[in-house]
Amino acid sequence: MALTKANLMEHLCSEMDLDRKTSQKVVESFFTIINEGVINEGNVLLSKFGKFITRDKSPRPGRNPKTGEAAEISARRVVVFHAGQVLKQRLAGVLHGTATNEDE
Repeated sequence: MALTKANLMEHLCSEMDLDRKTSQKVVESFFTIINEGVINEGNVLLSKFGKFITRDKSPRPGRNPKTGEAAEISARRVVVFHAGQVLKQRLAGVLHGTATNEDE
């Protein structure tokens, strides 16, 4: 499933009875807050969902998959996601057939 900003805005319009302009502002603000948190603070915790964390990766040897030629992969900063305990429990419930929506 691909979740787009347009999908989120549409959902807010229908579920929260918001107009399109307001729902667009809400979605854009949400992503701005997450982006700024990751860039400025290095991590963002979304309670009962998970945490976005930045990591610095060192340069390392690699290989061009097309040509097989050796190449160095440069140092970079990446964002990783770690699922929170509540999300992990809900996923485990889905696997075992005991999922509930109590947390919503």
